[in-house]
Amino acid sequence: MSQAHEETGRAPEDERERIVPAVHHPEHCHVQGEGPPLIYIPGLDGTGLLFYRQARLLAHRFRVITFRLRDDALSMDSLVAEVARHLEEAVPDGAPAIVVGESFGGALAMSFALAYPQRISALVILNSFSRITPKIKLFAAITAASLVPWGTMRIVRRLTASRLHSSHTHRDEIKRFLLLTRATRRRGYINRLRILTRYDLRDQLRDIRVPTLFLAADEDHLIPSVEQATYMSARVPNATMRVLHGHGHGCFLAPDLDLDVLLKEWGNR
Repeated sequence: MSQAHEETGRAPEDERERIVPAVHHPEHCHVQGEGPPLIYIPGLDGTGLLFYRQARLLAHRFRVITFRLRDDALSMDSLVAEVARHLEEAVPDGAPAIVVGESFGGALAMSFALAYPQRISALVILNSFSRITPKIKLFAAITAASLVPWGTMRIVRRLTASRLHSSHTHRDEIKRFLLLTRATRRRGYINRLRILTRYDLRDQLRDIRVPTLFLAADEDHLIPSVEQATYMSARVPNATMRVLHGHGHGCFLAPDLDLDVLLKEWGNR
């Protein structure tokens, strides 16, 4: 059963914003802070770079792990194996980690939870889904990404920024988003869209046994996040759902969303 909350997880900027030394591991793995492990799985951009604000807030009490998704991965299973490999490298003692997945990364995080439940202490899913419908939208996106000059994507992101982010996200954060997403590569983007055409986790949700927090932005114009989170949280046995009011799809960059606060309020994690 799910427990519904309707709060934003607001917290003022504080000393947690200080720079915490980071360690780089092979294959684009980046570790920041000390403490229990927390790994972030990125969305379709695949860069792992868009967690920078939350990583600063979390690194005072977590070992925050971010990484770039492989662009040559052709299946969800290969990406699941990649997450496992990064955890083995960054957490050699095998300690279970909090796994945070955003959008496409949420789909991957839930798939990882089914394959490696022993490696997870808790699961956090932001603005994600158990499947994408109608499939025609995915095939249209694949066709567009294949045919349109890749540099055009920068223009598309700039034009759609107001619909992608929370309305009160600072313009400097949006500029940084536009800069960081230049690292997204066509091959990886298309491959991840193709993976979603075969992705459907509806019948397996009941098998996710780890504590799970579904976060859903009520102003998400990209996917019906609240509807999807409601559906998934009702089927995952140990799930909690929380609505993020006034937020859009890319809300980890918003000034008043603090994942550290949300984790503390959710079971004192």
